[in-house]
Amino acid sequence: MDRAIKNSWNAGFPSVLPMRERAAVINEVLRERLDKVLPVAMREANLDMWIILCQEDDLDPIYRTMIPMDCWSPILQMLIFVDEGEQGIARYNVSGTDTKDLYERPYRGQIEEQQWAILLDLVQRRDPQTIGVNIGRVKWASGGLTYNLFEQLRSRLPEKYAQRLVSAEQAAVRWGATLTGTEIELFRHAVKIAQSIIADCFSRSVITPGVTTVQDLVWFYWQRVTDLGLTVSFRPYFSIIRPQKAIEKYGTGDQVIRPGDVLHCDVGIHYLRLNTDNQRVAYVLRQGETEAPQGLRALLAQTNELQDIFMSEFQVGLTGNELLQNILSRARRQGLINPRVYSHSLGLFLHQPGPLIGLPWEQEQALPRGETKLEYNYAFAMELSTEMAIPEWDNQIVRCSLEEPVVFTQEGCRTVSGRQTEFYLI
Repeated sequence: MDRAIKNSWNAGFPSVLPMRERAAVINEVLRERLDKVLPVAMREANLDMWIILCQEDDLDPIYRTMIPMDCWSPILQMLIFVDEGEQGIARYNVSGTDTKDLYERPYRGQIEEQQWAILLDLVQRRDPQTIGVNIGRVKWASGGLTYNLFEQLRSRLPEKYAQRLVSAEQAAVRWGATLTGTEIELFRHAVKIAQSIIADCFSRSVITPGVTTVQDLVWFYWQRVTDLGLTVSFRPYFSIIRPQKAIEKYGTGDQVIRPGDVLHCDVGIHYLRLNTDNQRVAYVLRQGETEAPQGLRALLAQTNELQDIFMSEFQVGLTGNELLQNILSRARRQGLINPRVYSHSLGLFLHQPGPLIGLPWEQEQALPRGETKLEYNYAFAMELSTEMAIPEWDNQIVRCSLEEPVVFTQEGCRTVSGRQTEFYLI
């Protein structure tokens, strides 16, 4: 990253790599993942072989994370992993996709019958007792094998091997949720970029109270990300929270940003194969104000307290459902008002495949995706909220939703790159 280019939008904006350097970084990180994460994923899932099949224009979600950035995947794709014990995991690419030196390539063409023949020969020579395929039932990141290819595989395999096909869901979860130390550092840089874009949006250089609308912010954010050579993780969202009197004055459909409004964003970027996800808040100063009303600041502080509880409850081996109940029980004991937690894993995927910690509409019942267990080097979007009556707004109940990327390591759960503790002031 020594030759990273500097952006000219404002002084101190984090650097963004040009495409050629991104490809080099991604490919080296992938090598590290294949060497270190893949063996753990397969052995924890008791897989002797893992076969990932997909086709051009319909790529398996896990497959996308296992190939170099600068390649094309034509026709039929086959990645085969074989556990060879002390010799490690053998990696095969049986397709026309250029995977550099990351995989052995016994075949480099695009003729499907020849690909199937090589795959069958590998299976018969290695005689795996368990053959994992991506037919997950709970995690959509692990369910990328199409019915067509599953049936082709099953019909072509000798019966004894067809009987050994099992779901690779556990391996896919471990692979997709785990970040290496290098990726955590890259993630920190990506989050800094994302936070800087939010700061640009929540500034007078972009917002003119009484003129700018929330839709203007949506398109400014999207364009800003695009101009940086990045993509958004999802459609950007901006909204207004305002006193009831202002709603009555301007109407429920008013989208113009006005003094006294609280602005809320839910946005993220995709960079170096990592997804960010942030929710932050800003306050539009009224004439004579130098800070947000005390009631709003108290609400933000209470939500920060819920963040503290969230991070302190992380323990390896807990499920997402257990984490949810531990966090909420402690928050209620400490007197936080109507705490809600709806956190998801983050990193190579936006909402998958690690433990789910609640949903906005479900805070009590155990969720199937919440049964995944927490492991070290899993990252999350710490997404949560609390509410409070705001005296300055005639005791109107206001909910403050915040979201920050965090990572859980052996040192504990920490934010990837700080968090918001004060309102952006406009």
